[in-house]
Amino acid sequence: MKFLPFLRKRLLYVSMLAFVFVASTAFAFTENPIQSRLLNLLNLKNNLPEIPILKETSNYPVISAQAVLAVDVASGVTLYEKDAEKKLLPASTTKIVTALVALDYYPLDLILTVGKVKVDGQKMNLIKGEQMKVEDLLYGLLVYSANDAAEVLADGYPGGRPAFIEAMNNKAKELNLLKTSFSNPSGLDGYGHQTTAKDLVLVSEIAMQNPVFSKIVGTKQKTVASLDGKTIHKLTNINELIGKVEGVMGVKTGWTENARENLVTYIVRNNRKVMIAVLGSQDRFGETTELINWIFANYEWQKVDSPHSP
Repeated sequence: MKFLPFLRKRLLYVSMLAFVFVASTAFAFTENPIQSRLLNLLNLKNNLPEIPILKETSNYPVISAQAVLAVDVASGVTLYEKDAEKKLLPASTTKIVTALVALDYYPLDLILTVGKVKVDGQKMNLIKGEQMKVEDLLYGLLVYSANDAAEVLADGYPGGRPAFIEAMNNKAKELNLLKTSFSNPSGLDGYGHQTTAKDLVLVSEIAMQNPVFSKIVGTKQKTVASLDGKTIHKLTNINELIGKVEGVMGVKTGWTENARENLVTYIVRNNRKVMIAVLGSQDRFGETTELINWIFANYEWQKVDSPHSP
């Protein structure tokens, strides 16, 4: 019996050696988060993005919108800001999140049957009983800003419209849209239905990384049809800047009488990527164009020596 304590010690010693060997082998042959982060920091100087620097002689444009945020996507540097965290009505910019929730759940080729859809505002005139592919409904949603397309996508979700709206709010939390909440999928004014320019820039940067979303919002015109081909819907993008202003790739318009004119815009020009959100404007297309021209005329992109350079 005196042998047992000795045996236990030996077994413990062997187990510890085995643990050390396995742990060290795992460290050597698998990616270690701490090790990877150190390597990234060591290589940071070579991978730093070019930083936009505002010319000293620049005059800021005067914008009527209630809130504005323009951001250099690569560096995250703010290029222009006005009340960017003010809670405002999103109108149809809501449909950015509507689309993301739909893309999370639905296969693009899934067929949805249009139910009894009664909505105010912009419509692609879907007919009860009409069968449409999800992809075509997304074109109606994002190109033509169709409220009836939003409702059909919401109704087809497991648990129906209430569950879809809950999924939209969960998506907002997941993406850290801290001042955004939804009460409907289309963007009509409603209690607690709100967002900020900051949140819209963030969610739009994420959405544009989805190739399906980015393709759709950059489409100028599209014709879609019901499954049987009997009902045709001709869609023209509400965003007047697409195909008109150099580098504009999307993203989404919005308007209600109370919200006034909203517009989120993604621009790629001279290898620079800029996202702009304008809320509560009196002239969303004119003011966004003014901002785009001012940004590219008054900012110079420069490499910096270190992440702590001014």
